[in-house]
Parts: sequence; C-alpha cells; structure tokens
Amino acid sequence: MPPQPEHVIVGRVRKAHGVRGEVVVESLTDDPATVFATGRRLLTESHGELHIRRSTPFKGGWILRLTEITSRTEAELWRDRYVLAPTSELKPLAEDEIYYHDLVGLRVQLVGGEPVGRVEALFEVPQGLMLDVRTDRGTVMVPYRPEVVTSVDIAQGTIVIDPPAGLLD
Repeated sequence: MPPQPEHVIVGRVRKAHGVRGEVVVESLTDDPATVFATGRRLLTESHGELHIRRSTPFKGGWILRLTEITSRTEAELWRDRYVLAPTSELKPLAEDEIYYHDLVGLRVQLVGGEPVGRVEALFEVPQGLMLDVRTDRGTVMVPYRPEVVTSVDIAQGTIVIDPPAGLLD
C-alpha cells in the first residue's frame, strides 16, 4: 500500500454567503456531517487552520461560519480554494474504499491483461467520476463505474477495465 497523505482535500469553497463572512463549501468527502461539524478544524494550503463556528447543510453543500473569516470581503477571497482535514481525524477507509488521489498514476489494463495506459487525472462530471487515461495514441476518458472498472489494486498499481465497444477507439 502507498503511504497515506497527512492531509486530504475535503471541500472546495464555492462562494461567499451573506455579510458576516460565511462561505458555501462543496463537500468532497463521503462524511460531510462529521467533517463540517461545528467545532471541527479545517486546514488550508497556505493559511493555516480554520475553525468551524457553525455549519448548515445548503443545496448539496454546506454553509460554514469560520472563526478566521469575519466579513464578506474576506470570504470572497476564499472562492475556489480547497479545505483539507488531517487524515488521522477522518474515519478510516473501508476495505473496498480508496481515495480518488490514489488512482492518479495507476496503470490501466484490460480484463485479459493487455495494457491500456496510465491514469493522468480525474474529472468529476455530472455523470460521475472520469479517469483521464494516457494511451499510446493520446488520452481517453474512462468512466469510473462498476460496469467498466472491474478492479482496483492500489498495492499492485493497477486498474482493470472491461470497456464497452468503441470506448478505446
């Protein structure tokens, strides 16, 4: 198994909300009620810790009142920034779960073992997660869906796919 990162991205600030410095955060975690609970701390890439004073579910995301952000002007500066949480403070992954970032760099092969390429990036689209796979002929977008991705082995560094006809053409 690869070493787990010290911090994991758990949300993205979408916009300011109201005049007191609240922000709307898009959840990028499967446990948002715990991660964004009042009293929790979040981390940022360059601005240290943020402390949640109040959190409220809002249109598929969360409105957060943070101790360190006190005005709408300050909140506007946080648009499109990511917030992180220490991995040690998150619920451990289940046996069949992985972090999205663990997929980048994995080799992709067909069910029969033939190599396809390597995952270069991930994209979240309305239809779900897509793997951007670099092949000998360019890149191809592979849906990360159970009918296409048959197995992921982080320790071996491989993703096995069974693509529908024409996907790799």
